[in-house]
Amino acid sequence: MAYPGYGGYGGPMQGMQLQGMPMQGGPMGGPPQAGYPQNGGGYPGTFSAPPQQPLNDPMWGYFTTIAGQDGEIDAEELQRCLTQTGISGTYNPFSLETCRIMIAMLDRDMTGKLGFNEFKELFAALSSWKQNFMMFDQDRSGTVEPHEMTQSISAMGYRISPQALNAVIKRYSKAGRIYFDDYVACAVKLRALTESFRRRDQMQQGAVNFQYDDFILCTMSI
Repeated sequence: MAYPGYGGYGGPMQGMQLQGMPMQGGPMGGPPQAGYPQNGGGYPGTFSAPPQQPLNDPMWGYFTTIAGQDGEIDAEELQRCLTQTGISGTYNPFSLETCRIMIAMLDRDMTGKLGFNEFKELFAALSSWKQNFMMFDQDRSGTVEPHEMTQSISAMGYRISPQALNAVIKRYSKAGRIYFDDYVACAVKLRALTESFRRRDQMQQGAVNFQYDDFILCTMSI
């Protein structure tokens, strides 16, 4: 069945190829058209796929410059690393809070840090979200308007009600506009919460039962 709200998880827009990042799954790099990912929801370089050696990977240089001896980066280190990579382009650098929720989105071992494979996965998602944002920020003001935000969320593959869209836009807009940093924060939370919901919706019916503590864990960890 079609899964309400089951989006493309920030994958590349259809027909877009990231350098060094082969597209997988369905449109926008999301899951296959038939439903959930066939490999159990694994991500490139984590869980379902064996770790890949970062030989000759240009992103390895950015990562190792910032990462500590444990080979992982926390939110402050991620903020510096993303600034060095220039992923935000002409837009303002990512805030520390946005970097925290980026880590929470992919921090499956709950260490509060990202390893290299998780960092690469995050970078691929950020590149896609930036492409999506730029499609609507045609005047390069670094912002999009509420109706453009609605179109952008739809372009990412999410199907949510007008009431939910209105709540999202109110949460992430400033003076009636959505800045790139807030846009990414919104995309991160949509992906993370949808993924948490999907894991519990084993029958793919668009409805689950939550225990209170589980609900708090899902929502407060992002």
